[in-house]
Amino acid sequence: MSFVCVYCASSPNIPERYIELAAQVGQGIAARGWGLVSGGGTQSMMGSVARAARAGGATTIGVIPQGLIDYEVADHNAAELIVTADMRERKGIMDDRSDAFLCLPGGIGTLEELMEVWTSRHLRMHEKPVVVLDPWGDFDFLRKQVEHWQAVGFVRDHALEQLVWVTTVDEAFAAINL
Repeated sequence: MSFVCVYCASSPNIPERYIELAAQVGQGIAARGWGLVSGGGTQSMMGSVARAARAGGATTIGVIPQGLIDYEVADHNAAELIVTADMRERKGIMDDRSDAFLCLPGGIGTLEELMEVWTSRHLRMHEKPVVVLDPWGDFDFLRKQVEHWQAVGFVRDHALEQLVWVTTVDEAFAAINL
């Protein structure tokens, strides 16, 4: 079975459209016979994607640091809930257990996860697909900043090509193509 790691918001204070987007992603993962690797929380988008994936029959793996079990409300319904010592261990396990990465809108934690997996791909540490699903332009600032870094020489020209930028769920799954 192929597993897709989904990075997304865990904040409960976001518009409903983001929760619905995460549910569509979870449904799509299940419909394709893939499994889900997530941050192991039950709130917000993180919980929505996991619940929808499970409802469709997908295997879900949650990876959560000990210190966030109560804060993010750990997903004890996951087929496998892995408790880590810290965020670095969490991200390493999520990376190792995944065949592709799909980043949905989120906050600084989501951005940090995207940057790490993107950097790893850019440095050829893996060849797994890294897809950014951005239907409402939440990541426009990042594209603009990377283009600036390219213009001044901080980032190689092919950096943006290491990510697949899409605006629909169907485009995201086509780009993952496991």
